[in-house]
Amino acid sequence: MIVLGIDPGLKNTGWGVIEQRGSRLRCLAYGCITTEAGRPDAERLAEIHRGVVAVIERYAPEEAAVESVYFSNNAKTAFSTGQARGVALLAASAMAVGEYGPGEIKLAVVGAGDADKRQVQYMVRALLSLPHDPEPDHAADALAAAICHVNSRIPASANGGRR
Repeated sequence: MIVLGIDPGLKNTGWGVIEQRGSRLRCLAYGCITTEAGRPDAERLAEIHRGVVAVIERYAPEEAAVESVYFSNNAKTAFSTGQARGVALLAASAMAVGEYGPGEIKLAVVGAGDADKRQVQYMVRALLSLPHDPEPDHAADALAAAICHVNSRIPASANGGRR
């Protein structure tokens, strides 16, 4: 199974594609869609959509995992992240999509919901047997979302074929 992970953001939308074969995970690719500040939001969102669609067309994932919005103290950032998340969900709407909170992803990958970005990068590197920490951290977070999704899937045979 091939899974696309997405860490949405208006400035940087990280993406990562992993393949699961049995209990083995392998990284196929990762990267970041970066949009230029100062451009109209509609143009930036269209760029994110095109970028995610291009990744989907290239790697043909069967499922996707999208990080949910973390609402801290900055409502403006949360709103723009939510918009980026929306276009990513739209791009992936033809496949099954899992949505996971940041703490849930960190818990699944690191074992602690309050792990920092360096810990996430290190564990993603270890779990995917990468030669170095994936960068930028947005791409590492996207790979972590994909790993979380794979680890949280319930086999169809265990629940009568339902998800």
